[in-house]
Amino acid sequence: MFEYSGVKISWLGHDSFRIKDSKTIYIDPYQIRGGEPADILLVSHEHYDHCSVEDARKIVTSSTVVITTQDSKESLSALKAKEIRIVKPGDKQVVYDISIEAVPAYNVNKFRTPGKVFHPKEDQKVGFILSLKGLRIYHGGDTDLVPEMKDFKPDLALLPVSGTYVMTAQEAAEATKILKPKLAIPMHYGAIVGSERDAENFKRLASCQVEILTKET
Repeated sequence: MFEYSGVKISWLGHDSFRIKDSKTIYIDPYQIRGGEPADILLVSHEHYDHCSVEDARKIVTSSTVVITTQDSKESLSALKAKEIRIVKPGDKQVVYDISIEAVPAYNVNKFRTPGKVFHPKEDQKVGFILSLKGLRIYHGGDTDLVPEMKDFKPDLALLPVSGTYVMTAQEAAEATKILKPKLAIPMHYGAIVGSERDAENFKRLASCQVEILTKET
């Protein structure tokens, strides 16, 4: 667990985080052991390593508000949550006094087949910007370096660094020049693609302070 300006941040592996202030927020839980109940669950898109109903069940209760995309709604409707809210890029929600903004997350140069990227912009997959305790925390989801980043203005950026499906370490470092966060934390490595070497390369190249978190088990 890492504390930043009074907010407790735990990396749970891959793109998964638990962020805790007065409320407990999970983002894209995948291959987690469990943990304290979620007040808010954020799911960035429908891919199995982000929208894992098996993992969500470990932390969702009848008090949990789920925020996700339309393509994840059917899978997550199996959860016994308080409610499920659907968002697309540009939407804003307020849950328990926490502002949550859905922002674009898509590929520009990571191709499944020639001309077809893994995460097309038109699919409206998202990243999230949370505003709590005076902080703006950006979770990139599965994204490349995209022009919309110039408007995000986060204090803290959680950025994918493994390449293949998302930004490489070098591209994520370039993103820090655009985002201008005070601090960045690398993610999207160590589970499906990428290794700690990607995180270390990102730290070496980034234009801001970088904290590499130890996966919470």
